[in-house]
Amino acid sequence: MKRIACQYAIVRFMPYVETGEFANVGVVMISPRYRYFGFRLETRRYARLTQFFKDLEGRLYRSAIYAIKEELERVHALLKENGFDRRYKHNDEAFAKQLFTELTRPRETMLRFSEPRVVLAEKPEERLDELFGHYVEHSFATKRYRETVMESQLRRLLMQASVGERFSPEKLGDEEYHVNFPFVEKQQDQVLRAIKPLNLGQQDSSLIVEHGGKWQFRINELKRRRQLPRRVLFAVEGPDDDSRRGEAYHHAVALLQETGVSVLPLAKKEALLEFVGTQ
Repeated sequence: MKRIACQYAIVRFMPYVETGEFANVGVVMISPRYRYFGFRLETRRYARLTQFFKDLEGRLYRSAIYAIKEELERVHALLKENGFDRRYKHNDEAFAKQLFTELTRPRETMLRFSEPRVVLAEKPEERLDELFGHYVEHSFATKRYRETVMESQLRRLLMQASVGERFSPEKLGDEEYHVNFPFVEKQQDQVLRAIKPLNLGQQDSSLIVEHGGKWQFRINELKRRRQLPRRVLFAVEGPDDDSRRGEAYHHAVALLQETGVSVLPLAKKEALLEFVGTQ
């Protein structure tokens, strides 16, 4: 199959110009010769943005992302009027190139575009989805990788609260069965607390339930063997919508809570520190 040369740019959300920090929230792609224009924007899962950018209100992002969505739809309509609609015999490639250049020019707004890049694609629609998955959804970040990042965030929080030295990675259980916890507080040989950051934000709802169920089994098995500390906490992340994934997330949390452990969102820092015993 023939590979098509496409240009694409990453849509970046930069609410605070002073810091220069941004988050990738979309991808726009064009191939003037082959009359293709497409884009994908993050319009649902934006809790990570409000967590990353301090004091950012969700409505601010929603307003900005829907404004850029309207602009991209307007651009698409203009392209159709100038040849991208295949009912027209003539396709004005020069106009399409100029319009894409104007669209992605540097701007002083919260939503900006990266420098355009070139990619070869057999099917532009599928390539657009792949780019969105990579740059926005971080498809390269496996469940294990995400939980490693969550562990780093929690470790940083504990260190800032001057309690990080109380916790260390430990295996809980007996010789036959044991489970690794990244944060365990011990006093002599007695385990006081155990904390496990848990990613429940997988793209497939079945994987969310299965991951929660796997840890439900582990907790119950430690409990059966009388190897479970009295205080166990799961610091979780999950979808920020009420879709099927959101329902799966709440079900997974309920599975964990049935074992008697505590479950808190990783973003609730004060509640996490209260569990640790700093407040």
